[in-house]
Amino acid sequence: MTTGERILIVESDPDIADLIGRQALQPLGYQVTVVGDAGSAIKHAVQTPPDLVLANINLPGLSGKDLLAALNSQNVKSPVIVIAEKGQEHDAIQAFRLGAMDVMFWPLRDAEAVSIVERALRQTQEARERQKLDRQLKATNDELQRRLRDMTTILSIAKAVTSVTDQRYLFDRILESALQLGEAEMCWLMLREEKGNQYLLRAQRGLPDAWLKKMNQPVDDGISSLVALSGESLFMNGVPLQKFKIAGLGKAAGVVPIKIKSEVIGLMIIVRKADREFSRDSQTMLEAMADYASISLVNARLFRALEHTAENARAGEKARHALLDSLRKSIRAEGEAAVYPLNLVLTEMPGALNAEQKKALESVKTALTRLIHSSENTVTPPK
Repeated sequence: MTTGERILIVESDPDIADLIGRQALQPLGYQVTVVGDAGSAIKHAVQTPPDLVLANINLPGLSGKDLLAALNSQNVKSPVIVIAEKGQEHDAIQAFRLGAMDVMFWPLRDAEAVSIVERALRQTQEARERQKLDRQLKATNDELQRRLRDMTTILSIAKAVTSVTDQRYLFDRILESALQLGEAEMCWLMLREEKGNQYLLRAQRGLPDAWLKKMNQPVDDGISSLVALSGESLFMNGVPLQKFKIAGLGKAAGVVPIKIKSEVIGLMIIVRKADREFSRDSQTMLEAMADYASISLVNARLFRALEHTAENARAGEKARHALLDSLRKSIRAEGEAAVYPLNLVLTEMPGALNAEQKKALESVKTALTRLIHSSENTVTPPK
């Protein structure tokens, strides 16, 4: 059973053309075209490449071998079977070297012609199937390589988020990865003010100079505000994008919200110059990048909070040390003030003290002296 394959017969002998074309092939459903010279065959093959060419090696003017060379030069990929007379085996070998697929030696029966044609078409179909499978395998392999590359990028960003403390460097890494994952040329981050609702341009890759002047300022690209309100990613390309200001940068764009729970704290915008839709995989990867940017911002907030707490703790500790130092000085001063009159009583005051009075005063003096030394040894001010 044929599928209506187109066969071009290049034959100057009408009897041969009639036997092969009309008697053998047309009844089986093949679409047969007959031309009598190589020039007409080349023109026909270039305009409508046939599924198979049957060409007599002994054509007038340009020979069958010349036809093979001409078809190759015109990049016509149709397989060729040459028709030769018995005794022309040497010419047939030369035809094979020029790219012929098979040979028919005339005279032959119509059944033999059909068998050769069917074998050639079957081999051609099998070769095409193999080429198709090879292309599919290559495409699948390329896709797997791309996915592996994307996953490696995602993992590297995940590690960076947990190990890198320099937020500016981390933002640059995220933008570089977003450009790769989105196969884009421009990308930038807009972060919301801590004490306000405006989104300011904080980091970028690939923006033109006119936009760079807006660093740390609000940027109106036409679509970011919609995402800030909805909290949902938005990807556009082609005609729908033309109504927005961002179309001046490219023909495809995406905006992904950077969120903490349901709160939008930033926006990641990516632009392609080509009018090419963002695939579902690309969108998912870009949303993952936005999640990592969110983690980075949360980590930064936590770090600032911890730093503030530590500063407060250090300030409190310093105040306590100051208070203790003041108490130490006060104890020493009061103690010294009390010891002085005791010394006078014990050494210089007129009148004799009995032994019991003197012992009591000595005990008081000793206790005050010990208190002064104790305060100096146990309370040490901060350095």
